[in-house]
Amino acid sequence: MLLALNAGSVEIRIGCLERGYVISALSLETRATRTADEYAVLIERSLSLRGIDPARFDGAVLASVAPPVTAVLREAVEEVTGCRVLIVGAGVKTGLNIGIDDPSQLGADLVAEAVGALDSHGAPAIVVDVGAATTTMTVLGQDGRLLGGCIMPGAVLSADALSDTAALLPRVPFEAPRRCIGKNTADCMRSGAVFGAAAAIDGMTARIERELGCTAALIATGGLAAKVIPHCEREFELDEDAALRGLALIWERNSRAKRQ
Repeated sequence: MLLALNAGSVEIRIGCLERGYVISALSLETRATRTADEYAVLIERSLSLRGIDPARFDGAVLASVAPPVTAVLREAVEEVTGCRVLIVGAGVKTGLNIGIDDPSQLGADLVAEAVGALDSHGAPAIVVDVGAATTTMTVLGQDGRLLGGCIMPGAVLSADALSDTAALLPRVPFEAPRRCIGKNTADCMRSGAVFGAAAAIDGMTARIERELGCTAALIATGGLAAKVIPHCEREFELDEDAALRGLALIWERNSRAKRQ
């Protein structure tokens, strides 16, 4: 069994995989103040609640875009599983053809999502990661090459910034109102946050497809995807585990390379 971790600035997504399939998944809050021992306790307890014995793991892989927790998570996972952790980064075989100006600038999370999406959905494809802090769109060309993408402010981050800078605007829950045309301040803000995020994704998707010269498979992942994507006019396939499956593929490719 493989333990895969995708660490973002807000959330750490953890999956247990067998033969490339996610059999159990959980999420932890990303906290730079936690020690390796604290993360180890949280991970071990979460696995125990799901009836998973850490001794069953024969490998572990980590993608992190949260540098303050990378080393701490690595230590915690090695303590829990006894396995050496493969960290996605320079020198790691991903099987992905990356066609951007500087491949070292590409986040490990986006690499994992692209690998997982390409394997499951094919190309061309647009992979949308709808997160609290950022919404990213990663574009795979017809030949499977990663062409680039875009980064937008996350819907929650934008809504929080609005209430922080405008004295009369309160913080509101990130939930879609019943209608787009709000009748009060809270509903107006919720409409802008949720429907605005959906409209931005629709608009960017149309622009990207025009540049590609063709339609693409549309895949959505990320912590807020289930709240935003249903309000898009385009049809996206929700795939919460794309990154975890991608990490499993990356781990297998590197393990195979070591055996050869």
